[in-house]
Order: sequence, then C-alpha cells, then structure tokens
Amino acid sequence: MFKLRILSILKKINVFMKKKLFIYSDLSKKQLENLKELYINKKVESMSHQELKQYVLDIISHQIRDTIDKEEEMEAWREMSEFFGEQFEIIILEIQSKYIDDQNLIDTEIDPQKQRLALLEKNNLNQEKKDMWDD
Repeated sequence: MFKLRILSILKKINVFMKKKLFIYSDLSKKQLENLKELYINKKVESMSHQELKQYVLDIISHQIRDTIDKEEEMEAWREMSEFFGEQFEIIILEIQSKYIDDQNLIDTEIDPQKQRLALLEKNNLNQEKKDMWDD
C-alpha cells in the first residue's frame, strides 16, 4: 500500500516536471493572435449577462472618466457626441442650466493655451512698438 502511494506521487511529480511552461514568445505572431481570439471568445461566453454588463460599465467608465490629457478628453468628447447624436447639444444645455453655479468656476480657471496666446500677443505688440521707435 505504501509503495503504491509513493509510486503515485512520483508519477505526478514526473508528469509535472515534464510539463513545459509556455511564454508568449514561444508562439508565432499568428499563433498568439489565435490564442488571444480563443481566450476572448471563451471568456465572453463564460460570463453571465450581469458580469458582461458590469465589465462593460467598468471599461467605459474608465475610458470616459479617467482621461489624462486634452487629446484623451477630446476623444471622449467625440465618442459622447457620436453616441448622443442630435441630442448632444440639448443634453449639454440641460446640464449647463442644471449646474449654472459651476459656470463661475470655468471663468476663473486659467487655460494655459489662452495664457500663452495672450503672452505672445503682448510680446508681439511690445516688439512692434520697439520696431516703430527704432525707425
């Protein structure tokens, strides 16, 4: 009995040691793409309707709320605009009227681009004045 148990354990260890641990570089590009496609399909198939909804909610929330720079903000803006279509302007107007007090915050924020343009214009005016006096 004891010998059978030891043999069984040794077989399991032998099988485990023979197994190769794969890494992505072991596959060709085509094989890796195929594996990814299989994973995506199987993962989605295994999820319940509620899990799918939650997953999509998490992804969209992250994509729209966690914008980092102006480029990502503009991309999120375009996506919302395309989604809402003709209703987009109406929705914006409703939100602006609902949160009218926040308009003051927009006015007091310093827009770096506007600030740079103002400085450039001021420098150009100063340069023009210097040029006029030099003549």
